[in-house]
Amino acid sequence: MLSRRTFVAATFAAPFVRAQAKRVHIGITDWNLRLTGRPESIPLAAKLGFEGVQVSCGRNLVDGKLPLDNPELITQMKVLSKQHNIPIDGTCVDRLHNDGLKSEKPAVQWVRDSIRITKDLGTQVILLPFFGKWALETTAEKEYTGDALRELGPEAEKADVILGLENTISAEDNVRIMDRARSKAVLVYYDVGNSTNRGFDVVKEIRWLGKDRICQMHLKDNPHYLGEGKIEFGPIMQAIRDIGFTGYANLETDAKSPASLEDDQRKNLQFLRKLMG
Repeated sequence: MLSRRTFVAATFAAPFVRAQAKRVHIGITDWNLRLTGRPESIPLAAKLGFEGVQVSCGRNLVDGKLPLDNPELITQMKVLSKQHNIPIDGTCVDRLHNDGLKSEKPAVQWVRDSIRITKDLGTQVILLPFFGKWALETTAEKEYTGDALRELGPEAEKADVILGLENTISAEDNVRIMDRARSKAVLVYYDVGNSTNRGFDVVKEIRWLGKDRICQMHLKDNPHYLGEGKIEFGPIMQAIRDIGFTGYANLETDAKSPASLEDDQRKNLQFLRKLMG
């Protein structure tokens, strides 16, 4: 039986625990810790006070495979995640910067491999990037991408993994791709920096998409510290709260220099924590 002290403590703690569960969680990308695909990113993210870390599957192939497609490395990351009590909150298929999903056949295999890797890591969200020469520009490219995702969607669903679209197109165009993919595993990975730079109304798009069409987010205003650039994060965080989004928003914030990396990322995190109350 519970002692009176334990019962009282649990009673007063319950509202706090529920509040924690109902808010967005702030993580960070391993590449913005300058530890792309490296296990050391996990203890560092925990040390800085983040609630999760997004890890890269790597870009340059090792023996014809994605660098993270390595059972020993996956095990090491899982052990560190448990030791430091910080989740691996998602992955990123960096290889799509070399073979874009909008047209290149090898890209389908990299996504397929990343589904398996992500499941083995015990996490769920995969970021699929579409940038540079692989940015989605034409209707044909968007339709090709939707068709590729229609092929990959059932595999992601079976693995209980989400394929998140991060790109430079509008919320409406992303939803058109989702509709063409016809899979509940295909969602939007919303980046407030990318969307701001493309001239979209970030608050309006977040509210329009709602929590059910966003798998995760990136928060950034590079090269500035959060709150010191052109992006107003108060209305953005309010919109995130209002739609009931309780997943991860990962900082993709640049550090001013390698020497100031830890202080810079702490500063960005503290800004958000203060903003979130």
